Amino acid sequence: MFKKYLDKLEFNSITNTLLKYSNTFVGQRIINGLEPYSDTERVRRYLAETTEAVNLIHSFGALPISHFDDLSVPLKQIESSISISQKNLLEFANILKTSHDLKDFYSNSGIICENLQCYFDSLYQNDVIQKKIYSSLVSEDEVSDNASAKLASIRKSKKNLILEIRNRLNSIIHSNTYSKYLMESVITIRNDRFVIPVKDEYKNQVKGFIHDVSASGSTVYIEPMAVFEMNNAINSLSVEEDREIERILEELSSLFYPISSFINQNVNLIGKLDFINAKAKYSIETNSYAPAIGSYIDLKKARHPLIDKNSVVPIDINIGKDFNTLVITGPNTGGKTVTLKTVGLLSMMAQSGLHIPCGEGSTIKIFDNIFADIGDEQSIQENLSTFSSHITNIVNILHSYTKNSLILVDELGSGTDPIEGANLAISLLETFNQSGALTLATTHYHEIKNYCLTHDGFENCSLEFDIQNLKPTYHLLIGIPGKSNAFSICKKIGIPDEIIKRASDLISKPEMDIETLMKQTYDNKLESDREKQEITKNLHQIESLRKNLENDYSDKLKSEAEKIEKAKEEARQILLDAREEASSLISKLSNMDDIKKANELRNNLNKKIANSTPESSLDLSVLLKLNNKDMPKLNSKNSSKGISYNNNHSLNIASELNLIGENVENACEILDRYLDNASLAHLHEVKVIHGKGTGKLRQGIHQYLKTSKYVKSFSIAGYGEGDYGVTIIKLK
Repeated sequence: MFKKYLDKLEFNSITNTLLKYSNTFVGQRIINGLEPYSDTERVRRYLAETTEAVNLIHSFGALPISHFDDLSVPLKQIESSISISQKNLLEFANILKTSHDLKDFYSNSGIICENLQCYFDSLYQNDVIQKKIYSSLVSEDEVSDNASAKLASIRKSKKNLILEIRNRLNSIIHSNTYSKYLMESVITIRNDRFVIPVKDEYKNQVKGFIHDVSASGSTVYIEPMAVFEMNNAINSLSVEEDREIERILEELSSLFYPISSFINQNVNLIGKLDFINAKAKYSIETNSYAPAIGSYIDLKKARHPLIDKNSVVPIDINIGKDFNTLVITGPNTGGKTVTLKTVGLLSMMAQSGLHIPCGEGSTIKIFDNIFADIGDEQSIQENLSTFSSHITNIVNILHSYTKNSLILVDELGSGTDPIEGANLAISLLETFNQSGALTLATTHYHEIKNYCLTHDGFENCSLEFDIQNLKPTYHLLIGIPGKSNAFSICKKIGIPDEIIKRASDLISKPEMDIETLMKQTYDNKLESDREKQEITKNLHQIESLRKNLENDYSDKLKSEAEKIEKAKEEARQILLDAREEASSLISKLSNMDDIKKANELRNNLNKKIANSTPESSLDLSVLLKLNNKDMPKLNSKNSSKGISYNNNHSLNIASELNLIGENVENACEILDRYLDNASLAHLHEVKVIHGKGTGKLRQGIHQYLKTSKYVKSFSIAGYGEGDYGVTIIKLK
């Protein structure tokens, strides 16, 4: 797309906001170069990536990506097998650690992201090198003693020498002989050698080498001969230490030479994930959603992202279904230009893979170019100058637009003779419309409004104006041409009625009839909107009542579950009692020769079980198996009669559970009982409704599901099924 139109619609302000959410130089580079794409599948994929990242953040927080600066130079150095600095070594170790953390983050999330998974899978891990760097380098300015045995030995020797020098110098500065020659009793360092401050007049009394003189000349810094050799030894050890550090850095750098391509790959992958993470954070911050992609624009509750979200008025606007040209009329400062910018900017954002601030169910079309002739400044200029400026922009659009373009024109035909300007505007709109391009235009001309009323493919649209308060409401009314408010405003302000009546009489009758028709249509629309608001209010009340009923049902379900548990316990006790009775019976039957008495005992047992569970029967063979004994054979024609117990009770469980309004602890208790009953009822899949809200309830439920013995897997519901306000659970 042409950069000047991106700037005209302030797309750069969106990218500047995105930069605040990015941590890496690669992510920031991608954002700075971000432009809308015209490939539908590419846009679809990038929107899906953003959606998956939003779901991850809602469930587990932002991706663990730490800050790192431009690594282009050190990357080239390791590619050329050139040693790098401690800072760069730590930065590369940080790349490996971030890669490790990202892979763990995705693996532990348990969420399958079809579009993001390839990025996580492609990250290179090398924990050995990562740990080696961190154990060898304390910071970008300090190498650890653990880096090598030789370095540790050098530093130990150096430390012992320093201690010996200090002891020797302390004995000098506190001695009766030299203390009177000193400016003060301290040990200091000059030129990397330990010295003492001596008064200038006594400098010949202390044998040694002068390394420095104070600014006033009153103090000289002398290295006593007694520590001269030890200072030399320390300097020699310092040189050795520097050489060993240089060798260590070369050795650590060489670890990255063979894997330079993997490090470069990780840098780019982390940058890409950082960019996607920034898009997701922006989506959450602006309460945005991924639009569907279609052959038209249908934006619901669309908000301009650069206007304060507490004051912006959402609009519903569509174009491309029943008409390709939408003409917006209304008073100045009424929001016409903002409407054009909202449609243009949201289209650019969506085509860049960004979620847009609108309601769910919105649709955008993929354009090859978005053109905008929008005058942002109201200045006093010659009409010809203003007109020429607009026409120059229109000429550029005429040379470049196609049937797949979106054209936004503010005050089309203005700045010249009204009649000529109106007819020129109609001709241009006809040209754009016949090509199939989608066009949004603003105007004050009656001729254009009248043309839209009588021609297919064109539609009027207006912005509501509050006559009582003389203020625009910024509400968009599609299908309603804007009516003139001049006379009403004048009357409200105080212009005499006779002047307003005379002005009204001067308007031709056809124009008055059209104006009257517009007013009636406008008033009917307002009445219709008021009725719609009342219906919406009633629907909200009904929805609230429905939720209350669902909550009552959940309480009832909880009570029923408790009753079922109690019944299960009673049934278990009955079985245990029957088992004991059967054991006793078997014992007696085994030692009994009298068939009549055996049958009598068996019948008594049947009566007891029948009295205990009137709707049940117990198979005696089951009880015998519980006692690991076979059924004794009775030599009687009645021996075929047995004792049986069949449980015919079955559970009737709903396939979804509403937990909205519950806290995490109560919700998990209710869900545990529900899953237990669902499992007994042999349900394979259930839904849990927890709502979106702050996400705490959803996170708590997901945490419980990870450890539940009933759960095979779970996932956020798809688009149109509740999104991340609903969780789908597959049972074992």
